[in-house]
Amino acid sequence: MYGFVGAGELTTAIVEGLSAGVAEPPPVFLSPRSRSVGQELASRFPNVRVCRSNQDVLDSASSIVLAVRPPSAQDVLQDLLFRPEHVLLSALSGVRLEQLRDWAAPAAQIVRVIPLPQAARRQSLTVVYPDHAVARELFERVGGVLVPREESIFELFSAATATFAAHLDYLATIACWLTDHGVDSEAATAYTTHIFGQLGLSLAQQTGSLAELTGKHMTPGGLNEQFMSQLRNEGVPDVVRGGLDQVLARLRGAE
Repeated sequence: MYGFVGAGELTTAIVEGLSAGVAEPPPVFLSPRSRSVGQELASRFPNVRVCRSNQDVLDSASSIVLAVRPPSAQDVLQDLLFRPEHVLLSALSGVRLEQLRDWAAPAAQIVRVIPLPQAARRQSLTVVYPDHAVARELFERVGGVLVPREESIFELFSAATATFAAHLDYLATIACWLTDHGVDSEAATAYTTHIFGQLGLSLAQQTGSLAELTGKHMTPGGLNEQFMSQLRNEGVPDVVRGGLDQVLARLRGAE
């Protein structure tokens, strides 16, 4: 059984992945925060219950997923009474194991995790550190697990997830360019979504490097090469690296 402190989008995605279409889903206990979200999940899945309080979540389950906003995490945790046998799975970005152990004492089994929204479809490759049987059991139910060799590497994966909105903004720019040149906005969005959705399927099936996949999508002197070369000449890759460096510095500054 699993308890969730925090009831946002990530919690919703994980609970859906654990419960939807599953013959014997595990019992799930939800935080009363965002009660409407919890009640909606409980109305859909009989294995889900909304608790009276965060402490009720801890009293009902020994495996606890923490999915609150990092600035409020200390206040949330220090109001709770943990037991030594609790396993805390923290989805907080930038809050290191040492700090979590202090806030959640006497619970000593602390694991940092990076679940993805694709957990709702059981397709999340969740980064987990350190390796732990409870974390593996949970996140393999909603996709797969990747375990870095040390916590500093975990932070790199966390930084990489900061690129989601920028990627979607890039796609929105392409759709807007089509619209600016006379394409109907719905058709522009549908086409852009389709071509990059299909590209995503290619990524999921790719066994080689991303560089190899890039080569397969352009020909020497072709239009894809022209566009990519212009972005490189404009310094876009350096901007991406610089942005990731700043995100990583922010994450590590929260140590």
